[in-house]
Amino acid sequence: MSGKLLLVGSIPLDTVKEVFEAFGAPLGKYLFAMPDGEVGPRRHWISRVHYQVLAGHSELDIVRRPAPDENGIERLAPRSAGDSWLFKVKDGVRQVRFGDPGWRLGYARDAINSYFVFQTLRQNGVLPAHLRFQVSIPMVNSVLPPRIFPDQSDIEKVRPGYEEATRAEIATIVEKIPAKDLAIQWDCSTEIQDSYGAVPGYPLAGAIERNLTEVRNLSPHIPADVALGYHFCFGTLGGWPRFAPNDLGQAVKLANAFVAASGRRVDWIHIPVLDRSDDAFFAPLKELKPQGARVYLGAIHNMAGFKARIATARKYCADFGLGAYCGFGRVPASELAGILADHLNAVAMAENG
Repeated sequence: MSGKLLLVGSIPLDTVKEVFEAFGAPLGKYLFAMPDGEVGPRRHWISRVHYQVLAGHSELDIVRRPAPDENGIERLAPRSAGDSWLFKVKDGVRQVRFGDPGWRLGYARDAINSYFVFQTLRQNGVLPAHLRFQVSIPMVNSVLPPRIFPDQSDIEKVRPGYEEATRAEIATIVEKIPAKDLAIQWDCSTEIQDSYGAVPGYPLAGAIERNLTEVRNLSPHIPADVALGYHFCFGTLGGWPRFAPNDLGQAVKLANAFVAASGRRVDWIHIPVLDRSDDAFFAPLKELKPQGARVYLGAIHNMAGFKARIATARKYCADFGLGAYCGFGRVPASELAGILADHLNAVAMAENG
């Protein structure tokens, strides 16, 4: 039964133990891998990197911070893209470099700590024995989108160093966590927006190709025994969807290109879908070439239209698992019980046609 569901990543609970017990226990038999919920600052996804990593970097200046709250107290996470952190590379710096390789970005430290809890709960039978531990990491272009650099020439001064730091985090993770227990997911939001021409300042022409360098430079470094997946996202900052494409055409082209550029086996692809059930939106799925990867559609939302969405999708992609459109990091914790119920209902409804 594993592989029917995918949890993309973030779940707004306070501890990884709560995440594993609240979601891993009831959903585990349907999952291939279980994320730790990206608790704490990681709930803010890339904004966490902006204030924990970039804001303290000696070679970067802060141009803008998120506006304070209604009481004048600092906010670390922006309300919208127009409230985000902005940075400038300091004069005279040709390439921004990141020290403490393997630990600087925080992903390896959190993964290793969460894996201990995961392993303990799996040994105790709270989590099923087949589950892998899923580490979800934002891709480089999503962490460093053009919107956070007023001077666009700064981007290429930062990206190579950040990519190197990301590669070092992966090396630490695969050194400390057994490959047979590990699944790594690249989270790609800016990449998919760029593929539709939805990133200001970036032309649609060449959009697919300019997002492949990071894939070619990172995915081949993940050992073959570690599972690898891609989560594509339309974005949630300021509300979901951050942009709403006319169809899945560019998402499919980007997914095909990422699989081909990965230099190794890809185990799953997650493609979000909007609250639509028309053929025009889903028809591009017939061109999807997963090359053996499990396809998940982010169709678990607005359950009133769920059956119609997956019925149309099945015309163009006969076999797929299910997930939500994104993680739940920006969702109030009070809604989690409903989200869990939606996932269980989605499995039942999909099995019953």
